[in-house]
This record gives sequence, structure tokens and C-alpha cells, in this order.
Amino acid sequence: MCGFIGIYGPDGTDVATEIYEGLLAIQHRGQDAAGITTFTDQFHVKKGFGMVRDVFDEKNMSRLRGNLGIGHVRYPTVGTGTGDDAQPFHLTFPVGIAMAHNGNVTNFLELKETYFQSTGTRLNSSCDLEVILFVFASALRERVRAGHMVDMEDVFHSVSEVYRKVRGAYSVVMSMPDVGMIAFRDPYGIKPMVFGERLSEGGMSFAVTSESVVLDVIGYERTFDVGPGEVVFVGKDRKVVRRKLVEKEHRPCIFEMVYFARPDSMIDGISVYRTRMRSGVAMAHQWRETGAPMPDVVIPIPDSSREAALAMATELGVPYREGLVKNRYIGRTFIMPNQEDRKNSVRRKLNTIPLEFKDKNVLLVDDSVVRGNTAKRIVGMARDAGASKVYLASCSPPLVAPCPYGIDMATKTEFVASGRDAAQVAAELEADYMMYLDRDRLNAAAHAGNEKVTKFCNACFTGDYPTGDITAEVLQSIGGERTDNQGRLEFSSKG
Repeated sequence: MCGFIGIYGPDGTDVATEIYEGLLAIQHRGQDAAGITTFTDQFHVKKGFGMVRDVFDEKNMSRLRGNLGIGHVRYPTVGTGTGDDAQPFHLTFPVGIAMAHNGNVTNFLELKETYFQSTGTRLNSSCDLEVILFVFASALRERVRAGHMVDMEDVFHSVSEVYRKVRGAYSVVMSMPDVGMIAFRDPYGIKPMVFGERLSEGGMSFAVTSESVVLDVIGYERTFDVGPGEVVFVGKDRKVVRRKLVEKEHRPCIFEMVYFARPDSMIDGISVYRTRMRSGVAMAHQWRETGAPMPDVVIPIPDSSREAALAMATELGVPYREGLVKNRYIGRTFIMPNQEDRKNSVRRKLNTIPLEFKDKNVLLVDDSVVRGNTAKRIVGMARDAGASKVYLASCSPPLVAPCPYGIDMATKTEFVASGRDAAQVAAELEADYMMYLDRDRLNAAAHAGNEKVTKFCNACFTGDYPTGDITAEVLQSIGGERTDNQGRLEFSSKG
């Protein structure tokens, strides 16, 4: 999971400040590294480790000139986690190309070890984006001849080669000086991508990003979501051309709705906020129908579960209370680069209000339960605060299968639900009762936001991978790459 933004502004303008503001709006999508690349007569690049506010300062922002640029916040799944893996990446041959993406190339190791080495091409990083960049550039080079400027058809042809050779889930934005801005989404549309426009005195500006909240923050109108297998080309004439190159069933990631996306975002025409509210209502119905113990109070585990918890409490007729206070200067524990960081951050991140727990049967509502370490500590905190009983509701079904598409769920052994039913998970987490939201109910809550989206990627709940090419060997190779990555990060953090 990463976040990106690309902006193509009117001639004579600088877009870096808007890109910076946009990256702040999607900081939740990646806290490992950030970068911005713009162009005037040459590429201007600033990338580094850490949060957006730490990477960029007045000095380096002042040199990020130009009306065409892209930015990125990184959350590492594949790669060593070194500075070489920070995006965007760029090439100057056969033409200037800068690129950023969100997702994961599932045949990354295959392409790196066979296709590239056999052609003598060498990668400068261990980030899978570089594979996409080189496949695109290689296809483009075959079409570009002396004296021939790259045109729209050259771009469409080269993206077709990416679709043919690169597997997995990816949303990609590119800036090409003297050509324009290009965006494309993987054939199944697993990763989100939204396009926006803004008319000002200087002319029309265009933006493409991971979440619509970015467009809201920087003052753009959301015009459409880039479709699965679709390419969007904005040339020097400022005309927007859309072309669908691959026909596959749209299968957007349901976990965007559960956890990743901000509640004020729209993804594929679906309100994240209202989906979470509908999930809470669905959970309340399921709670009643199954005869689960009624709590005295419903308390969300902030922040992603607030909407669902409020809806659930209202539907159950039970008081809703904010019993856990979050330190907003601590990052999201799920996307921290290693397990030790996640463990140590829980107590720093959350604190209880004992008056809301003391002598009460408390229902804690979480967006999901992955490894269970955080949930177990929070259950313990609730007991320490005086709760008589602690119940736990997960607004997603049990996570039991690794995600090869860019979410850091590397192996089945990491899931607390692997090989356990809800009662056994409750015992493991030391809770008095545990319930997962039914998968059909979750999908229905999202589908209600846009009836045109009939199916979602549920692979992490079922092991049914929509791309149809995920084998045990692929999962093992991705898991090994992530384990190596985490090991290097842990070593460097201790050193």
C-alpha cells in the first residue's frame, strides 16, 4: 500500500506545492519514505526516508520547479527499504519518463531474474516499480525512431506491453516531458485511482491520485475513477483521452473500505464513510441474530472503526463512548515496517479513559484483526481500566490468506485467525467474546455504494486470487522478499 499524486498544470506554473499538500492528505498510505519529481528543462528530484513533513523543506521545495510532476508516499512490501527504493523513479532514455505507483508486481522476481538479466538490463533498486518502468520504456524504445516524437499511440502500445508482461495489482502515474501525463490501472482494478480537473485563470489543471480526498484538499473536482485496464492520456493539447486496453472483471480491494482509505474518500464511486456505517449496521444485525451478549457500551478502537462502531451502537440501542484516546503523533501500527515497532507503539499510541470501562461489559469494535498482537494488548488495557467483560467485534471477516497485491500480509502463520474459529481467537486475545462480520454482509455494504461494482477482491479472506496466477511458489517468493525486507529494517533500527 502506497499513495501517489500526479499533476499537470498550465504552462508557466509550479505544481510541487500542490503535490506536497496532496501527499500530506494521503500520509496514512505510507510512512516509510516520500518523494517528488518535477520537470522544467530537466528532472528535479527530492526523495528521502520518513514522513512528508520531514523529507521536504523550503530549500528543496524551491528547486522543484515545473508544471508537470508526481509525488509518492511509500509503504514497503517488496524491496530492501533503502533510499534507492523511494519513488518516483525516472529515466532519460529513450525519452524522459518519471513514474510512481501503488501496488505490487507479483512476478517481480521472475522478471528481475530472467527477463532483465537475459537482456543485460540491470535494476538500480529492489522496488518493483522499476520493473514496470523498464518494461514500458523498452516497448517505447522499439517504436521511437530518430526524428519521431512520442505520440499517444506509442504510449498506448507501451502500456499494452506492461499489461502483457507485468502481473499483479498496480495503479501507475507517469509524467513525460514534451508528451504529457499518463495514468493506468491494472486489468482488474484492484488498486484505486481517481482523476480530477480544475479550471483557473491560468488554464486547466489535471490531477490523478490514489484517493479522492487529495482532490478535495487541493481544490480539484473529481471527474472519474480510472477503470480497470484503462489508460488516461493528457497531452500537450490538454485533451483527456481514455482508452480501455484490457477487459477483465473489476475486482477492487475491499480492504480499502475496511481500513486503508480515509473515510472522506470516494473510491470507484463508493463512499468509504458510508460503507463503514453500513458495515456497522450489518454487524449489529448479525450480533442480534446470533444471540451474542449485549454490552453496556460500545467503544471504537480508533480511528478506522469509528463510523462502524457508531452505527452499530445506534442500531443496537447501546451507548457509544470514546474510551480510547489516540496519540495522533504516532503512525499507524499496521503499516509500521517491522513487528517490534508495532508492539512498542501500541501503548504509546492509545490510552484509556477508565470511567468508560469501569464495571461495564464493553464491546470493542475494530476495523479488522490481523496478527492479533494489537487487539490482545487493547483487550488487556480494557481489563486494566476496570471492564467487567470485554467483547470484540471485527468489521471484517477473518483474515486467513496472504495478500500478494501490496498489503503486508506475508504468511498464513501471521494471522491470528489461521486455523482458529472465533471462539478460539477470543481465547487467544483473552476476550470474553469475539465476532467477525460475515463476508457477504461486508461486500453488500460496499456494493450498496455503487451497484456497478458487483465484486471485490476478497483474497485475504478466501485465498481466491482474482488475477488467477497466484501459486504457492509465488506466495513463498513474495513472503521471502518481505521477510528479508523486515529483517534488514529491524537490523538497521537496532544498529
